[in-house]
Amino acid sequence: MKRDLNTHRTFTRRALLLGGAQAALVTGLAARMYYLQVIESEQYKLLADENRINLRLLPPPRGRVLDRTGVELANNQQNYRVVLIAEQADNVAQTLEALAELIPLDAYERAKVLREVKRRRSFVPVTVAENLTWEEFARVNVYAPDLPGIQPDIGETRAYPYGGKMAHVVGYVGAVSERDLTGDPLLELPGFRVGKSGIERTREEYLRGKAGVSRVEVNAFGRVIRELNRREGQPGEDLRLSLDAELQNHMMDLLGDESASAVVMDIHSGEVLGLASTPGFDPQAFNIGLTQQAWTDLTGDPRNPLMNKAIAGQYPPGSTFKMIVAMAALDAGLVSPEQKIFCSGHVDLGNQRFHCWKRTGHGNMEMLDAIEQSCDVYFYDIAKRVGIDRIAETARHFGLGVETGIEIPAERKGLMPTREWKKARTGEAWQQGETLVAGIGQGFVLITPLQLAVMTARIANGGFAVKPRLIMDSPESGETVTEPERMPIGRNALQLVVEAMRRVSNVPTGTAFAARIKDTSMALSGKTGTSQVRRITRAERENRVLRNDELPWEQRDHALFVAFAPTSAPRYAVSVVVEHGGSGSSAAAPLARDILIKVQELERAGRGSLATVRPQAEGRG
Repeated sequence: MKRDLNTHRTFTRRALLLGGAQAALVTGLAARMYYLQVIESEQYKLLADENRINLRLLPPPRGRVLDRTGVELANNQQNYRVVLIAEQADNVAQTLEALAELIPLDAYERAKVLREVKRRRSFVPVTVAENLTWEEFARVNVYAPDLPGIQPDIGETRAYPYGGKMAHVVGYVGAVSERDLTGDPLLELPGFRVGKSGIERTREEYLRGKAGVSRVEVNAFGRVIRELNRREGQPGEDLRLSLDAELQNHMMDLLGDESASAVVMDIHSGEVLGLASTPGFDPQAFNIGLTQQAWTDLTGDPRNPLMNKAIAGQYPPGSTFKMIVAMAALDAGLVSPEQKIFCSGHVDLGNQRFHCWKRTGHGNMEMLDAIEQSCDVYFYDIAKRVGIDRIAETARHFGLGVETGIEIPAERKGLMPTREWKKARTGEAWQQGETLVAGIGQGFVLITPLQLAVMTARIANGGFAVKPRLIMDSPESGETVTEPERMPIGRNALQLVVEAMRRVSNVPTGTAFAARIKDTSMALSGKTGTSQVRRITRAERENRVLRNDELPWEQRDHALFVAFAPTSAPRYAVSVVVEHGGSGSSAAAPLARDILIKVQELERAGRGSLATVRPQAEGRG
């Protein structure tokens, strides 16, 4: 009996403990459910919505690039493309093979798509082909029901209506690389393009715009069910350049297949109206994606089509540098314009002989004569009197040896040597013979065609330090233009050089008389330059100096010419450099003449703002 009582008590106690535990468990669960469903309900609802709703960025339309008259140099065009959704295709490889019979799609491209399909989830579209023609796109649409998984699609792509004619200025866009990433999520969108060169690169953020947002509902696998709402982004700003498309087109045609460059600028405002470099390249090819063969062809071309020679080509200026030496000498009071220097065809310094281009000599030369006929001996003499440091100081006033700050990348500053520069660079002292060579624009002196145009503009505008610019001033662009300052150069020196340049092109003994403009209202004033790229040996001089047409292309002289027009009221400055073109008077001067005729014809026709004369230009002298 006692044993039964103990068993009963034990059972009762255990039942109570079990019941208590169950009650505590139920109470805990209820409390937890209350906490989750009531107290934390808003937070978990938000998390659930985040799983259900995705935000997707919408790329904005890229801003256009326009010329000064509003002509489109870069715009956006419809991009007819084809995408593949793998989960809808029974056999992706077979689908691609069938598609290849309708549009260009080689084995390499098909393999690339197959690799991309494996990397992504099956419902995510993969781009198969872009930039299809309308005929190709229409063909895919017709056969789409027989191509499971294939979807024709229309997007946007960057386009360059002038192709290679504007490529070195406008630039191009390309795929985003690791170094382009700045934290902007827009840059991580598949297929997004950013500026890689030219204005497209330097004004990338201005042209890019702001992304829009699309809210979409997705299922548990991330597949889009529907779009809930959308907020369009802010399109990129349009950018207006100072270039004139018709003039630029004309300049590129004139330069043709030469390895050459030319720059035209307004001498008062600094607006660059034309900036040509040949040969050009197709910017669209970089947008689509270059083939290996196309890249090899571009980089292996000895004429270097990828280089913007107008701002990055560095050349000895030859005789176009003589105006700088003349002004340095006049300003220093070391020579008068009437002082005569005799040219016998050469001058000796120590055991070295320095030759004039005219072997028989020019005879007695005054400064105007020396510039007009480009006498080398005259400038050997006055360069020796002035010294390299004073010449370099004057050259820098005219924009030589310093970057101009033009708004496109890869500009080079050339080289204006000094005694200090050589000591620091080579550890050796400057030699007087090097000053003589620099006096005729050879030796260490290097300039860019843009710098030559700036130099000419500053001479023609009466000594104002005008700076070149490509972007037109507008409130939207945020660009500001400051008035150029007058340079510390004597007016008498400037006026003498201007008169000398007039004689170069307008008197029969001038070196560019053959390239003059016969219409006196458009007449140009200029200066020729021919710079050697090889050393002429004493033996060759004693026998016969080889002509350019007897030499390999890469050993021929560079041809240069600088000018302004019209002579009666200067408005435009031009520089032309033809690599290995031979003589400046025969190869470069005619090109500059035709360019100056074209720009003045455009002005007379009231082309855009070319006809607008800026008030601050008046009264300069």
